[in-house]
Amino acid sequence: RQGTLVIAAKYFHHKDYEKAERTLLEILNPKWLSKNRRGYYEFLMGGVCLQKQDFEDAERHYEVAAQYPLRSVNDHVAALVHVANISIRQGNFEKAKAYIELTDKHKDNINAKMRDVIQRLRDEIKTR
Repeated sequence: RQGTLVIAAKYFHHKDYEKAERTLLEILNPKWLSKNRRGYYEFLMGGVCLQKQDFEDAERHYEVAAQYPLRSVNDHVAALVHVANISIRQGNFEKAKAYIELTDKHKDNINAKMRDVIQRLRDEIKTR
């Protein structure tokens, strides 16, 4: 039920994205992962896709990750912020705004760095 997710996470956190992706791809059907593990799988895969600059797949993985419980509130908000950021880059400001608004309910439980990133995205949406 966990597959090779723990090993992939280790590679990911050591910034070895190629090995992380290879290990994640060994999980033949991510839908079979437990609810807690599925979100983390999608979060890691989104990060790998982002490193490869495959923004469409990264966005898709982060959208799925945001629907599952993640390790922390910061991880959950990070998934939302990644979708918003990618949406801004693709010119989809309404979607970006919607995802930024989803972060509001967590604003008291996130770190200052994440609050700063959210504010910068809000400012960017306003200028467009």
